[in-house]
Amino acid sequence: MKFAIQEDMLPGQNSAEKFAAAQALGLAGVEVWGGSDLAGRVPDIAEAVMQTGLPVSAVYHVMPPGCQILSPHERERESGLERLRDSITCACDLGAEGVILMPVSGRGLLPDLSPYQTAEELLTELLYTHLRTLEDFSLALGVKLFIAPVNRYETRLINRVDQAAHLLRRLKHPSLKIAADLFHMALEEADPDDALRNHAELIGSLHIADSNRRLPGRGTTDFGALGETLKAINYTGWVTFACGEPGRNALYAEQFARDLPACLDYLRQRGW
Repeated sequence: MKFAIQEDMLPGQNSAEKFAAAQALGLAGVEVWGGSDLAGRVPDIAEAVMQTGLPVSAVYHVMPPGCQILSPHERERESGLERLRDSITCACDLGAEGVILMPVSGRGLLPDLSPYQTAEELLTELLYTHLRTLEDFSLALGVKLFIAPVNRYETRLINRVDQAAHLLRRLKHPSLKIAADLFHMALEEADPDDALRNHAELIGSLHIADSNRRLPGRGTTDFGALGETLKAINYTGWVTFACGEPGRNALYAEQFARDLPACLDYLRQRGW
């Protein structure tokens, strides 16, 4: 398995220090946050990549307020799409495999128009339309777009792997894949192993954390069984630590760095 880590879990004041910390921990890549400041950070991140030889595994796209791609307001949708295209372009510049996208946060902003369409159906069709415009853009830049199923407490749209898979099978495009996350899967999937096996050809990225979002080995997730599943489906993508409070982990980064070596041993003993 090639292990990566989200950048906010790493100690350091800048990209160079964070990438050096990842290298010292024996990790193979770093996932960076994509937001309004990513374009300005590209030179520093690229320099850290050159210094350490560690690639950027992916860009996790962040949609700030006023930039939601599934907003009912056209100006906000266009602003959100522009930000997302910027993240895809930055991913290309950094040599990242792809951009991870949670399509909407919270309950969403579109109304329920039943019996015509529910709010979830409207959101899904709007997302489908956006992805139709983004898939060839991503392909042209050599960047995949990973759709991230997220638990029901954080979003009303695409909570399970099968929901993401249904949408992507409608789109039938090679640049579109799923970013599965074991923490969210522990909350939403009846059987995470089955979810991975049933949609193996669409799994392009994997975030790992235990059932309580702590490091693997500190909750109830069966990492031994999951390791066997990943072998059975011949998964070769990135396995990225996404623990704690993703995006807000600076206070815990030093502790993560102390605990990660034992965690990596724990995973490798279970076939990862």
